Amino acid sequence: MLKGIHPAISPELLKTLAEMGHGDEIVLSDAHFPAHSLHSKVIRADGITVATLLKGIAPLFEFDAYVDAPLIMMQAVPGDSLDPSVEANYLDAIKSAVGFTPNLERIERFAFYERAKQAYAVVISGETAKYGNIIIKKGVTPVL
Repeated sequence: MLKGIHPAISPELLKTLAEMGHGDEIVLSDAHFPAHSLHSKVIRADGITVATLLKGIAPLFEFDAYVDAPLIMMQAVPGDSLDPSVEANYLDAIKSAVGFTPNLERIERFAFYERAKQAYAVVISGETAKYGNIIIKKGVTPVL
């Protein structure tokens, strides 16, 4: 184990986050997301919620400041509805970890899938919330 690394962050996920460059995106998916059919780099985080992953990732991850919204979630399909507590829970997890919440936008379901195909990796979580997927875009890490 390493000090300062949330226990939900596996060695494989930590390595992936370190490999990502600015502008790269990672998908934190719910348990129902078709990750293996959309992407070749899939990391399992079974039993761990997306909010827990966000809480662990946020202190390690610079959110892209050069885009309007470094957080992307899926819009509800017409005729369906969103549970607003899912988004609120995710933003609260980030804020509790780093003290602020980056901007978030929602995109159409199939546009989300296409964007996920271009992501650096997909993390399948144990999240069961409907529309519980989020893409995060990495920014430039400041020089220490």
